[in-house]
Amino acid sequence: PIKKKKSKPLSFSMDSDDEQVTEKPVIKKKALKCPFVETAFLPDKEREEEIARETVKLTQEWHAEQERIKLQKVVVAYSYWNGNGHRRHLEITKGTTIRQFLDTVRQSLSKDFHDLRGVSTENLMYIKEDLIIPHHVSFYDMIVTQARGKSGPLFHFGVRDDIRLVNDIRVEREESHPGKVTHRAWYDKNRHIFPASRWETVRSVGIYLRFSISRVPIYTINARCTQ
Repeated sequence: PIKKKKSKPLSFSMDSDDEQVTEKPVIKKKALKCPFVETAFLPDKEREEEIARETVKLTQEWHAEQERIKLQKVVVAYSYWNGNGHRRHLEITKGTTIRQFLDTVRQSLSKDFHDLRGVSTENLMYIKEDLIIPHHVSFYDMIVTQARGKSGPLFHFGVRDDIRLVNDIRVEREESHPGKVTHRAWYDKNRHIFPASRWETVRSVGIYLRFSISRVPIYTINARCTQ
């Protein structure tokens, strides 16, 4: 008997029966932006990530630079004040805090001044431009903020003329006085007489912006008397 061949289903495909039809992946095209339309305000993930990376980089560079500045040396002129002034100089790094500075001063002066023997650093005070500077403030803080006290800048540590002797008070000067180191007990006993009567305790180290006589912006430590 003759076997009949089974007919295959009719197909209009141009491919042969042996070939498998493969689908090509669809590539999504990025929408083009009109060059004449401002789009900076629109969310842009790539731009935001780039800004974040640049911010981290600049922040790290800034902190590294500040640490470098803190290691720089500065010579501080000061006067140990016990009713009379005793001028001294001390070389320190700019990152030194007032507490660290006073501790070094105490160790240095205790050989010459018996009243400093047995005195703790916490009972010593540093007065700069008629402001009693808190122990946690560093010389770096006063330098970078260009802070000013009642009678002159806090960021100059050399010996200059007394700016209170300048006739024209309308002219802003950069002269400063050497800071004073004194015992807190001496201050409590003599705070009603000059020069202790002029000293004010800094309650806050907040820095606020004000304008100088020449309209140049400068930073000042906000100092208020505790009494």
